[in-house]
Amino acid sequence: MRTLRIRCRVGKRFCRKITDCPPCVNESPSALPSLAVTLALSTTLLRSAMSHHLLTVDSLNRESVDHLLRVAARMEPIAQRRQVTRVLEGAVLGNLFFEASTRTRVSFNAAFCRLGGSVCDTTGFTFSSMAKGESLYDTSRVMSGYCDAIVMRHPDQGSVAEFAAATNVPVINGGDGPGEHPSQALLDLYTIAKEFQRLGKSLTGAHILLTGDLKYGRTVHSLIKLLSLYDPLRITLVSPPGLEMPSKLIDLVASRGHRIEQRDSLASDFADLDVVYTTRIQKERFTDEMNESFQGLSDDFMVNRDFLDHRCSQSTIVMHPLPRDSRPGANDLNVDLNGDPRLAIFRQTDNGIPMRMAIFATLLNVDELIEKELRPVRWYVPTQTGTLDR
Repeated sequence: MRTLRIRCRVGKRFCRKITDCPPCVNESPSALPSLAVTLALSTTLLRSAMSHHLLTVDSLNRESVDHLLRVAARMEPIAQRRQVTRVLEGAVLGNLFFEASTRTRVSFNAAFCRLGGSVCDTTGFTFSSMAKGESLYDTSRVMSGYCDAIVMRHPDQGSVAEFAAATNVPVINGGDGPGEHPSQALLDLYTIAKEFQRLGKSLTGAHILLTGDLKYGRTVHSLIKLLSLYDPLRITLVSPPGLEMPSKLIDLVASRGHRIEQRDSLASDFADLDVVYTTRIQKERFTDEMNESFQGLSDDFMVNRDFLDHRCSQSTIVMHPLPRDSRPGANDLNVDLNGDPRLAIFRQTDNGIPMRMAIFATLLNVDELIEKELRPVRWYVPTQTGTLDR
């Protein structure tokens, strides 16, 4: 069994334990103290815990999540376009998206390419043989002959798992209807860890608000299960009537010692709030009956500058899985927060690249080879990605 080793950020050696190397302890951005990263995890046990697919966060334990957080931190120089690796040179990713996507699809593409691989992409049913009646089994077997890893998004819950059952090539769930979105939850947890480190906060005892569509929002389903693996938290749930978090998830999190509270609006005092995670209303998943009865999201559920200034603290961070619905009357996350340092949504999307790189590297068993392949970039890279970044 191989022991996970961390390359020293100052010396030219590997540190068997980051705690044995003062420069690593003091300078490594991956030393996420609030998450108590396990440093001597065998790769064999890790891959066993994850299976050889990533279909649900239920396949992850605390140790495998901590490992992915640490590998993601090691990917930062590559994701930020300061260094280049070719560790997956020659490998091919099959990106199968049978449901609309911009961020997730392009993020997976970019992550695989940044590791040196190439991508074959297909979107929608129209240009797929599934439109001709091909089964998930047949599609899976065919694609497995072409690709070294596959990311799949499908509108029907459970379809990605059915697809993965037919192949030994690693499959990653890019979202299955109202089910789960494990890579999004991992990058969300990574974002929380980085933001807490920046603010000098600890995850233990943190107060996290999940609001919006908690019934059909698959990102919150995966995130709340990941959060439940850590030390006791206070989690507040706020959603419109009929869009509450599934009771089985509430029971699961409560059974792990976390404090769960449900409210019917944001008109409360959240002065001790550390994170507000809001999601848009997933109307595309509504039944006909729900579409007829749903009158739209009232401004009681809108996260905006006024809510942050008067009900939260100056250190509260705001997250959203995107896309946010910016149309008038949608009452999704308000654009009046653009440029506010508390708004973490673009740092959140940026974090998707190193986390998805970490997932690929771990599933394809090259996570310990990254440092051996690095070289500086040769092209122009802006010092600030967005004009309003702060």
